[in-house]
Amino acid sequence: MTKRQDRVQRIIDATIIAVVRSPRRDLVVPLSEALVAGGVTLIEVTTTTPDALNAIRDARAALGDRAMIGVGTVLENITCRGALDAGAEFVVSPILRPGMVPVCHSAEVPVMLGSYTPTEAQLAYEAGSDFVKLFPAEGLGPGFVKALRAPLPHLRIVPTGGVDVGNAAEFLRAGCAALGAGSSLVSAEILKNQDWAELTRRAAAFMAAVRTVRPARS
Repeated sequence: MTKRQDRVQRIIDATIIAVVRSPRRDLVVPLSEALVAGGVTLIEVTTTTPDALNAIRDARAALGDRAMIGVGTVLENITCRGALDAGAEFVVSPILRPGMVPVCHSAEVPVMLGSYTPTEAQLAYEAGSDFVKLFPAEGLGPGFVKALRAPLPHLRIVPTGGVDVGNAAEFLRAGCAALGAGSSLVSAEILKNQDWAELTRRAAAFMAAVRTVRPARS
């Protein structure tokens, strides 16, 4: 198994990707610690976070092997390369950017390209994307994923936008490989108040929902 394949499996096993749009760089480490305390170990620091690349460096240094720190909202190759240099362990784009695939794979890092339609999802797969980010998933729902994977069962779908603790299990039953959780997990209010206890509670609730479908490996 290659390093990238190992990381792909780690993402599937951990399941919940916390999508972090922090208003400040210095909040990324404490919020990451709070997420890990609740069992969420996949943390996607979006490029909309101020000084995002250094925030990724901070989180990698602070959490080590306790979490996988990735980068999100990547729109072009130059940002992708910068994030990889900063230590990002997976790369997520909300749009279809096939040129990112060889950049990430040369670094043994999984990549998720964005899609909204069946054609875009298949094009992402054909480009070599390890996962297909379904975005925005709000309004599509688990039924769309189930219908999409009927003719396209090879797709590893990761819905983002509209995923919450109430429908997480349903998305997984529909065949999703992993789930992206943004404001339903790391809310603006939590960040404003630095309410890390509430963030840990929410993370634990998400993981409890996941484990109703995917029991933890022994």
